[in-house]
Amino acid sequence: MILIDKLSVEFGVKPLFTDVSYVINRHDRIALVGKNGAGKSTMLKIIAGLQQPTSGRVSKPKELSIGYLPQVMVLSDSLTVRQETEKAFSDTITLEQHLDSLNQQLADRTDYESAEYQELIEEMTNLNEQLSMINSNNRDAEIEKTLLGLGFERKDFDRTTSEFSGGWRMRIELAKILLQRPDLLLLDEPTNHLDIESIQWLEKFLTTSSSTVLLISHDRAFLDNVTNRTIEITCGTIHDYNVNYSRYVVLHAERIEQQRRAYENQQKMIEETREFIERFRYQATKAIQVQSRIKQLEKIVPIEIDEVDNSRLNLKFPPAPRSGDFPVICEGVEKSYGDHLIFKDVEFMIRRGEKVAFVGRNGEGKSTLVKCIMDQIPYNGILKIGHGVKIGYFAQNQAQLLDEELTVFDTIDRVAVGDIRTRIKDILGAFMFGGDNIDKKVKVLSGGERSRLAMIRLLLETVNLLILDEPTNHLDISSKQVLKDAIKAFDGTAIIVSHDRDFLDGLVTKVYEFGKQRVQEHLGGIYDYLEKKNLDSLQELEKKDRPSDGKRNSPEVSINNVPAEAKNFEEQKELKRRRNQLEKTVKYAEEKIAKLEQKIAEIEQKMIDPEGSYDHTLYVRHSELRSELESVTEQWMEASEQLENIK
Repeated sequence: MILIDKLSVEFGVKPLFTDVSYVINRHDRIALVGKNGAGKSTMLKIIAGLQQPTSGRVSKPKELSIGYLPQVMVLSDSLTVRQETEKAFSDTITLEQHLDSLNQQLADRTDYESAEYQELIEEMTNLNEQLSMINSNNRDAEIEKTLLGLGFERKDFDRTTSEFSGGWRMRIELAKILLQRPDLLLLDEPTNHLDIESIQWLEKFLTTSSSTVLLISHDRAFLDNVTNRTIEITCGTIHDYNVNYSRYVVLHAERIEQQRRAYENQQKMIEETREFIERFRYQATKAIQVQSRIKQLEKIVPIEIDEVDNSRLNLKFPPAPRSGDFPVICEGVEKSYGDHLIFKDVEFMIRRGEKVAFVGRNGEGKSTLVKCIMDQIPYNGILKIGHGVKIGYFAQNQAQLLDEELTVFDTIDRVAVGDIRTRIKDILGAFMFGGDNIDKKVKVLSGGERSRLAMIRLLLETVNLLILDEPTNHLDISSKQVLKDAIKAFDGTAIIVSHDRDFLDGLVTKVYEFGKQRVQEHLGGIYDYLEKKNLDSLQELEKKDRPSDGKRNSPEVSINNVPAEAKNFEEQKELKRRRNQLEKTVKYAEEKIAKLEQKIAEIEQKMIDPEGSYDHTLYVRHSELRSELESVTEQWMEASEQLENIK
């Protein structure tokens, strides 16, 4: 489908990557991984045609359509959400306008027997066929479904984009790209501003889409659920794994260990060779052997060990001073902005030492309740902060509170105490402030860099109640793990507002769900909550589809002013579409499994052969194919189970 051939990119003295080659196949869903600065975003821009490499080429079919979502974008402020999203269908709208023009011409003409009249009819017929193939009549329904899936409400459709934050604008751009149904989707951090429900919707969309996907993300759960291949950029080259992210982590560690052993063996051989040369250099009887060893040394290609991420430090918060038994108590808390009710009747108590999560769709009041707890905004009801509670607060705008005239190092040096001052550079490195970056002034840092710096400051404060509002948005997978380990070891209480399931997994023991102007408590971890929500959704679907007392629902019953019959029709239509997608997924998986089993059998036959048994690459390839087979089989089982449930 796409060939990346001997690609090289140089910025300054050190090349970003050199002679990189690989193939993107149709239906691949690839995770592009590597340390920050390795060149992941640059790779996407080159494939999208927005940046030119120093050398090499990207070969792709002329008719290939590409949808590219960058981390930062600029949207028009003069259009509504619906109008901006409709840009995805600009080509279709142009065809429709041309068709209207042809219809008008036919209506105005009377030369029915002329060649020109027949040409107009033929052109109109072709246009109708084109529009029929792309199902242009279903455009409004597709726009609505996609915007709702990404977290918008119907009342948002006619609001101008200028009324929305940068995160919501990113969703509009993502909606446009998904609606275009491109052959290749290039997504750079698509989940940064999505809540859990929207991420799950995007996962389902990508796994059932016919588009090839190449994406960058720091959301490990998202990568595992969406991708089936992982390409790592490291040390100026790539390593290609036909597995999802979790399996890649294991194989990557094994490869580094093999490199280390090979490097040690080579160093030992080099040392022994040099000792031999020095020992017998001046003995005439050994002259031939000495010269042979010298030539042998000259021919050695040094084995390099890929750069290992050494940022995984065991950082800890300072010991938390003891607080009261209940750091936070809410009794009938209510918050409104004018006539707009955010939530009411909020009742809960958070015990000392608990780690809890605030989750829910954006705009349901998570950050608002945090501001109430911080006493930053007025509210109704009783909200008590326990005795001796000292709060460490990380807000989404926390970066704005940093002193812009200080350097990165000085910002941390001013809050560090004790032995931690000797490890400031290591701590900064753990959050991607390595090398000369520590001498940058805060005022020249990007928004993401400022957020990371604010997070480091918080790590060093002496507090007993942590309140973190979307703390992982600008952290890579390694840095998130550093933070997660620190919160786990924290002996105080923590409230975490986050959409990152992998970050919350194993960290929180209670989930507070915000939605429908209520706050509902769920005991257990994040995946216990998600599992319960999925079961609830299925039960609700069954209740909707099952007529009561053997009778159909009354035509007068409506939801959001849409008649129940229309709702049922749309549900049946959606089920049919979902069934078709699952059938295609099952068929594709079955074909893939058959091919993989055949390849595995061929390699096993070669491994039995005495000559092949010494070929190490056969064993590596066998392991890769077995891993890929397991991944595809899991995909087949999941799709088959979902298909059976629908049927």
